[in-house]
Amino acid sequence: MKVLLDATMIPADLGGVGRYVDDLVPELVDVGVDLVMVVQPRDSDHFASAVPGAEIVTVDRALGNRALRMAWEQVRLPGLVARIRPDVLHSPHYTFPGRCGAARAVTLHDATFFSLPQAHSWVKRQFFTRAISRAVRKADALVVPSIATRDETIRYVGGDIERFHVAYHGVDRAVFHPVDDAERARVAASLGLGGRRYIGFLGTLEPRKNVPNLVRGWIEACAGMEDPPALVLAGGKGWDEGIDPAVADVPAGLTLVRPGYLPLADLPGFLSGSEILAYPSIGEGFGLPVLEAMSCGAAVLTTRLTALPEVGGDAVEYCGTDSHSIAEGLLSLLRDPSLRARLGRAAIERADRFTWRQSALSHVRAYEYALGHRRVTS
Repeated sequence: MKVLLDATMIPADLGGVGRYVDDLVPELVDVGVDLVMVVQPRDSDHFASAVPGAEIVTVDRALGNRALRMAWEQVRLPGLVARIRPDVLHSPHYTFPGRCGAARAVTLHDATFFSLPQAHSWVKRQFFTRAISRAVRKADALVVPSIATRDETIRYVGGDIERFHVAYHGVDRAVFHPVDDAERARVAASLGLGGRRYIGFLGTLEPRKNVPNLVRGWIEACAGMEDPPALVLAGGKGWDEGIDPAVADVPAGLTLVRPGYLPLADLPGFLSGSEILAYPSIGEGFGLPVLEAMSCGAAVLTTRLTALPEVGGDAVEYCGTDSHSIAEGLLSLLRDPSLRARLGRAAIERADRFTWRQSALSHVRAYEYALGHRRVTS
């Protein structure tokens, strides 16, 4: 089966959807997909090296903003499909061309634009709710990263459950694994925390990550503690306007660090070195930071909302979303080293179930369905 994967939407730092595409495509080739990737000029050398078994087609100029890329997708991509003649066009980030000579598989990462509208900007909410609704109406197959995302999408938009294909994300165990004390110390020193214990958070600082309540819960948990752990909020700046007021209330004697985006090479040391990886999100399409932390043997505290229990299972500790519940969860773990160790061991074992090979096989089933659906309906 020949698949054309449109990778022109991934960001320059390969974050977000870039991580998904980057980890998925080598496995697609390994399971036998005849893969053609269309990429922006800045990504051509990277994918040519990372996926030597794929054909790389580079667009003739950079598509530097969403409007330009969307125009290219609707006007120029159909011509590329006609020239390459794939069986399936895979659009891995919500949008796809209106006319296309191939079956269309579209990845929908998240349904919280419907279920948690207050957690997104008005512009993003308008764009993605329309894109998701259009995909449900017109795509031949829909790839989602969790059962929760499938069920939420159907609840708000409708669609035949047969067209939805759950493809859990994987974790690269060559990158995300427990590291030695020296590597943990190196990363801690780079954060200005040499020798100090810390609670970690990893993710974009956006409203649905619930970071203000995490800050308040950490303050409550540390009240009166002789050796309070620092709190490290690692990740892109995001747009949560509630974080700065919460940080302003941090009392003297507590340490909060906001290092911004951490390099991929530092993440195993950061996650392995955290006393707790706290991720009290109010809604996730999947929850990749939770899986990556589990793969590094971290004791994870998260919520039971949307897809997070599908990832964490019984290998993580759960809390509510309010600050007091978060404080209670943090204290439970901080006071019980044996519980943290037990969760860390269970987390590594559970993380082994989530592989990009299995994800690739689930994508192949979606491609096969898309091709069959196209033949029946055309």
